[in-house]
Amino acid sequence: MTNIFLHTVKVNPNLPSQNPVPSHPHETDTMGENENATVTTKKKTSKTLLTLLTEPFQWIQKLSSQLNPTFVIGVFLIYGIGQGFSGSLFKVVADYYWKDVQKIQPFTVQLYVGFYFIPWVLKPLWGILTDAFPVRGYRRRPYFIISGVIGAVSAAVIAFAGNLAAVAALMCFVGVSASLAIADVTIDACIARNSIEVRELAPDLQSLCGFCSGAGALVGYLASGFFVHRLGPQESLGLMALSPALTIVLGFVIYENRTSGSHIEKKQAVESVGMKIRSMYQTMLYPHVWKPSLYMFLALALNVTTHEGHFYWYTDPKAGPAFSQEFVGVIYAIGAVASLIGVLIYHKALKDYPFRDLVFYAQLLYGISGVLDLIFILRWNLVIGIPDYFFVVIEESATRITSKIRWMPMMVLSTQLCPLGIEGTFFALLMCIDSIGALLSRWGGGVLLRVLHITRTDFTNLWLAVLIRDMLRFATLALVFLVPKTDQYEELLPFEVSGKNTSDKVDEEETLELVPINGKTEV
Repeated sequence: MTNIFLHTVKVNPNLPSQNPVPSHPHETDTMGENENATVTTKKKTSKTLLTLLTEPFQWIQKLSSQLNPTFVIGVFLIYGIGQGFSGSLFKVVADYYWKDVQKIQPFTVQLYVGFYFIPWVLKPLWGILTDAFPVRGYRRRPYFIISGVIGAVSAAVIAFAGNLAAVAALMCFVGVSASLAIADVTIDACIARNSIEVRELAPDLQSLCGFCSGAGALVGYLASGFFVHRLGPQESLGLMALSPALTIVLGFVIYENRTSGSHIEKKQAVESVGMKIRSMYQTMLYPHVWKPSLYMFLALALNVTTHEGHFYWYTDPKAGPAFSQEFVGVIYAIGAVASLIGVLIYHKALKDYPFRDLVFYAQLLYGISGVLDLIFILRWNLVIGIPDYFFVVIEESATRITSKIRWMPMMVLSTQLCPLGIEGTFFALLMCIDSIGALLSRWGGGVLLRVLHITRTDFTNLWLAVLIRDMLRFATLALVFLVPKTDQYEELLPFEVSGKNTSDKVDEEETLELVPINGKTEV
């Protein structure tokens, strides 16, 4: 006879509730382990998400704690709103303005666009003015205000003056570009100085600039197509006055110690200019300076751009894919996101590699990404079953990511080449060299479009222009030997040039801060 044992469970009346003891102890263990694993997984997931959300703020807080927090705000205003938002809006709206309002051929627009770079070529002049010619004792404030006034007036004239001649419109566009260039010189001087004084943060500062400009460009590109469609190309140019207006405000609220009377005397200013020019000349004689500078110039000049030909082809209803105004903005917005990804890849994984190795492989990938343009122009993407709307996203993303990874280490290298004391002017000189290369790239592309007879309606030879451009990108690999092999944290300049021995003599007046809420401006 089978014996049945009844298990009695005693319940403690002092407890609110008590579950019966299961008949199988192993079930209890399994259930407990599953519950613990689930809870642990949820905690890890929430912790990972929280880390991803808070990490950018912690990074910015780290930069603010080691540098002046107002410096970070300045980078956001000039790089994020100025070069990012306004620069991207300017690019799209100006293209539609030349195409639909002025009705100019693409190779002519390409030549016009080259003139936009002239104010950037003059960056050493702006740097000398801000360093050696203070206005009423201030070195930075007046030039922020001047740049803002130039940009605001230029944007207002071209937006509301009616039918302008092509030359008059070009002058207004050059004025907008000059506004961005002058404001950029001041913030670049601060970046160069902080990169020299805190060398371990030099890559982080370039990452900050890249993130700000990329985020601003994303917003600008997304908004550009909408505004062009709703307001028209000419009226949309009025939005270009936003960044100069904020720059004017920045010029009034920036806190800057006033220099003593001896610093603003004409004789002292002239001597200061002569000293800076001699110092720049002597620094340029060092191989570690002129070789990478030459590489940056040639890499830009040989990278002939066929952008205007692409833009006209993008929007052509017969020969091209006939992208709408909104989608053109979306394409560029996706490119801005890709640029941010490129900055993130560099910041997380590539900033510890030597300059030469990183530049070589980045340039190689940049050349390979250009082949996607050729495939798109020849419409081979349709042969393999990839729609235009999807393939252009792939092409734009690959180009922007590789382009950003290619250029980030060169910007870091540029900041490391600046001697302390003339860092603003010398960095402006390096950027001037880059701007000349970019100008030649634009004009070279315009000549190429002209020679191959690529017009508003004839795109027969556009593929050949893209092929020549890609071959030049690969040819640039032969020049990478000009880039130093050193790590990105190493000092490149000799001790007598680096300026460390004179760093204590540098005027404290160059420090910029925003006016505190309860603070007063010192005079």
